[in-house]
Amino acid sequence: MFVIKNYVTTGGTVACAVAIGYLMQSGSAPQPAAEQSGARIASISDQDSGLVGLRDVVLTSSSPAETSHDILPEPSRPSPEQSRLPSNCDLSARALAVPGANVRLRVKAPCHANETIEVHHNGLVFSTETDSLGGLNLTVPALSEYAIYLISFPDEKGTVATIHVPEINSFNRIALQWQGETGLQLHALEFGAGYGEEGHVWSGSEAGGTGSVIHLGQGGSDTARNIEVYSFPVQSTTETGTITLSVETEVTEANCGKALNVQSLEWRTDQRLRSRDLTLDMPDCDAAGDFLVLNNLFSDLTIAAR
Repeated sequence: MFVIKNYVTTGGTVACAVAIGYLMQSGSAPQPAAEQSGARIASISDQDSGLVGLRDVVLTSSSPAETSHDILPEPSRPSPEQSRLPSNCDLSARALAVPGANVRLRVKAPCHANETIEVHHNGLVFSTETDSLGGLNLTVPALSEYAIYLISFPDEKGTVATIHVPEINSFNRIALQWQGETGLQLHALEFGAGYGEEGHVWSGSEAGGTGSVIHLGQGGSDTARNIEVYSFPVQSTTETGTITLSVETEVTEANCGKALNVQSLEWRTDQRLRSRDLTLDMPDCDAAGDFLVLNNLFSDLTIAAR
């Protein structure tokens, strides 16, 4: 049973800020000359990518091309830590379109085992961790038809995967993202559903509904990035009505009295991606244990049966 206790609905605590700066999908493509010469590294500027500090992006699974000035001194004997690293440290990423306008993302990074990395896609950013072999295998929602996923590593290297996702044009998709321990949750009440009923959709729901919410990211850190994405398949529904969207969180010692910076991204049937920066002022710590419900971050979705 879903229990509602001490919920507080706010109407004026969310302030819209400047539009979110995010990775633009229209960045410059690699030059043909570089492809002909066998180059496998594309150096990207902050202006082109929006990724401050990212030095090199591996476009394929091949090793970086050598240049004439890559003349290094005779290497010293490797340390025990170095000797345990795999001999092949090539980065690679592959993307596969899967049902639901989602993408199966597979990353291989043999020299980045058990590392926290970031996945960037059309403004979305979330943190995750590679496995003991430096691998990553997860499903990520798409927010564009021609989707680009950039995976960045702590050593300022990265790798890219691209995929065509035509199914995205059949979906409404709402995303919320944040950094740190906020406890935020994205909720959708489909066609008049009540809390805990079928049609109440969120990342922890059991009743389910026509749409779905996915959570990606890590907890337990002030620097970890998280996202929640609500997806609704417009062309497959037989119902007509409204979907009410809200953002909720429990007031805790970790978030009370703070100003939370969050971003919203919306892909609707007009095939335009809209994004906003938002600031949410949390209640004081004497309200710990209460729940905050924000009904004004997103406009409701109006659905007409096809």
